[in-house]
Amino acid sequence: MTNQPVIQLLKRLWRHISPRRRGQFGLLLVLILLASFAEILTIGAVLPFLGVLTAPERIFSHPLARPIIHALGLTEPSQLLLPLTIIFVMAAIIAGAMRLLLLWSSTRLTFAAGADLSISIYRRTLYQPYSVHCIRNSSVVIDGISSKASNAIGAINNTLTIISSAVMMTAVLIVLLSVNPAIALSTFGGFGLIYALIIKFNFKRVLADSKQIASESTHVIKVLQEGLGGIRDVLVDGSQEVYCQIYHKANLRLRYAQGRNVFISASPRYVMEALGIVLIAMLAYLLGQQTDGIIKAIPSLGALVLGSQRLLPVLQQAYGAWTNIKGYQVSLQDILELLDQPLPEFANQSVIQQLSFKYNISFRQLDFRYSSQTPYVLKHINLTIDKGSRVGFIGTTGSGKSTLIDVVMGLLPPTDGVLEVDGQSISPSNSRAWQTHIAHVPQAIFLADSSIEENIAFGVPKDQIDLQRVRQAAQQAQIADSIESWPMQYQTFVGERGIRLSGGQRQRIGIARALYKQADVIIFDEATSALDSETEQAIMHAIEGLGDSLTILIIAHRLSTLSNCSKIVELRNGGINRIGTYQEIVTLTA
Repeated sequence: MTNQPVIQLLKRLWRHISPRRRGQFGLLLVLILLASFAEILTIGAVLPFLGVLTAPERIFSHPLARPIIHALGLTEPSQLLLPLTIIFVMAAIIAGAMRLLLLWSSTRLTFAAGADLSISIYRRTLYQPYSVHCIRNSSVVIDGISSKASNAIGAINNTLTIISSAVMMTAVLIVLLSVNPAIALSTFGGFGLIYALIIKFNFKRVLADSKQIASESTHVIKVLQEGLGGIRDVLVDGSQEVYCQIYHKANLRLRYAQGRNVFISASPRYVMEALGIVLIAMLAYLLGQQTDGIIKAIPSLGALVLGSQRLLPVLQQAYGAWTNIKGYQVSLQDILELLDQPLPEFANQSVIQQLSFKYNISFRQLDFRYSSQTPYVLKHINLTIDKGSRVGFIGTTGSGKSTLIDVVMGLLPPTDGVLEVDGQSISPSNSRAWQTHIAHVPQAIFLADSSIEENIAFGVPKDQIDLQRVRQAAQQAQIADSIESWPMQYQTFVGERGIRLSGGQRQRIGIARALYKQADVIIFDEATSALDSETEQAIMHAIEGLGDSLTILIIAHRLSTLSNCSKIVELRNGGINRIGTYQEIVTLTA
């Protein structure tokens, strides 16, 4: 992956900011300008304030101050001290309040924009085609949403810091130039040159750490997923230390890279503070050598000291912000790849278009492969499935059974040929409409860490669940008696991935989920393999009683599971080997 310039990445990120947030960022820039103006007032108020303290009579002779003094009715230099003290204090309070308001506004807006980006990544990822999920490691997405999205927030925040710092530096420099142009330019130029050299010296190191942070962050998530996801095998094999060592190495590399970036970001501050003190001492000496000595120099020196006190932190903030952005440059690029994922047309449709299913599902010369570099998984499939029929699919492992079912469900688009429903071709534009007719029961049932009720009515908001329908589906799946014998009944929590349930209970809840959907087509992909023969027959008998309009497709290794099928399709090497009734297939197999 080619590294793009940071400016280009920030432009791409800006395109993903909503119009509402962009308007808020515009208002924030106005606030930055106001805060800068307050800084000018604070530094500008130092000159007359120190002037009154050291040589008050000079203020009376100043052409700009004379009209104001007469208007206020002041006759003695000492009378100026209180008004100027009040002005100076008020300017300092206003400047501090403005900086506090700016900090609150920028932080709040940045994290709000970050939340928008996180949900955008999650939404775009969930809407990606199934083929994309087949080739992508989930740790990449999880890391992008949970960890790297924070880097996008940091990029926005640090960009605002750089903009704010640039405006503040300009304001401070203007005031310092009005005090002593030569000293102001040399001070600003000297500090700026040192920071430029530091940036040049650390550029390659920060970029290298950026790459390491991006890769190791994903690696850490991957190791955690694998260790916890396969916890039964880890415990049985006693491989805890293996995973601990892998995690330790990846996490150590990640933390070292992050630590180096923090050091590179913060370390110049201490060097600059020492140089600043040396510079102020030298300026005090040089100004003290001028005519009228140190007394005349105090106002100018005070303004320069206050200006430097403002300038150094601003320079450090700008440098630190640059280091942080560079440190997460590669992570930001990863985030943008997730944000650039296209959304399908139906994603923004409030109402899903209707697709009729009254007659049949047809495969016409259908071929499928996952990419142009891989062999065909399905070859020349020609098959018609009438509505209301019961069709079984058999074949050895790798024959293409599950892939064919994925094509039926609209998860995988055909590479060649067509899938038709009532003569209408199924494509990505109408696949969602077709999927509303389908319920799927896989071999490995996914259960969320929520209640039985929520798992059966999967994807339905809790306040919209029809409990009577849940009970009916559970009864048909032969699990209602078990559920209703538990203290919490349908409110019982199943644990992560249903770990508190047996394999048979998980499969029956998966079957109940499919029945709750009341779909026209139910697909069983080895869905009854964990059930005993008696329970399996009871479930299939209950499903048979749902009516002749229900189409059932079953993948099974046990031929007895397919005894009620109107026809059985045998696949071999991605093609249809034979089609026959249960009796024909059993006779030929025997």
